Amino acid sequence: MSTTYYLSSNDWLNISIRLGTALLIGAIIGLEREVRHKPAGLRTHMLVSLGSAIFTVIPLASGLVESHLDPLSRVIQGIAAGVGFLGAGEIVRESSQQSQHMEIRGLTSAAAIWVSAALGVAAGCGLWQVGLIGALLTFVVLNLFKKLIRHN
Repeated sequence: MSTTYYLSSNDWLNISIRLGTALLIGAIIGLEREVRHKPAGLRTHMLVSLGSAIFTVIPLASGLVESHLDPLSRVIQGIAAGVGFLGAGEIVRESSQQSQHMEIRGLTSAAAIWVSAALGVAAGCGLWQVGLIGALLTFVVLNLFKKLIRHN
């Protein structure tokens, strides 16, 4: 089965499904973070995933990638770099709250934001299976491995 990456700009149903999938993926990860009372929770992860999907759908729906994948590649590179700033902000905010000495905190939340962006790109490309499987695996990592670490 081959996946068609490009979209017609008037294919509202396909675009809506891709963006809705991105929201669902972000919600799966964000809900776990919200339950754990992390600063980057449900809304943050949903917006990061949705934003990544929107940035991905733009070149796909505009016809830029029908003949060449370079515009999509540049979009994905920009998302990966840009979301890194969100993650850095999460780490710095967490680290500076309690004391003046250097303390690294918030790495898992930053990584979850980064994964939400990647899964948003997958949803934007129409790879909903990759997005949903990735979201479920992320949920497992955030929950199961936390419990395993506590037992050791």
